[in-house]
Amino acid sequence: MSKICQITGKKAMIGNNVSHSKRRTKRTFDVNLFNKKFYYVEQECWISLSLCANGLRCINKKGLDAALNDAVAKGYCDWKTIKVIG
Repeated sequence: MSKICQITGKKAMIGNNVSHSKRRTKRTFDVNLFNKKFYYVEQECWISLSLCANGLRCINKKGLDAALNDAVAKGYCDWKTIKVIG
């Protein structure tokens, strides 16, 4: 799966490694992603999301249902890509 947060839409950025002699080579700045399980009360099931630390803070602030609805409305994830565990 790609390195994209399903809640905030953050993805890896591309930048430069800069050595002491100021030589530049390309590198990627990856997102702080981790897989987390949540109990989705509205559907009464467990779901697994790939999200970053900022996405977890958004869920704690707004709630799981509101954060998922916002992410689907903005196009960061689909209802089909959310993995239902059981």
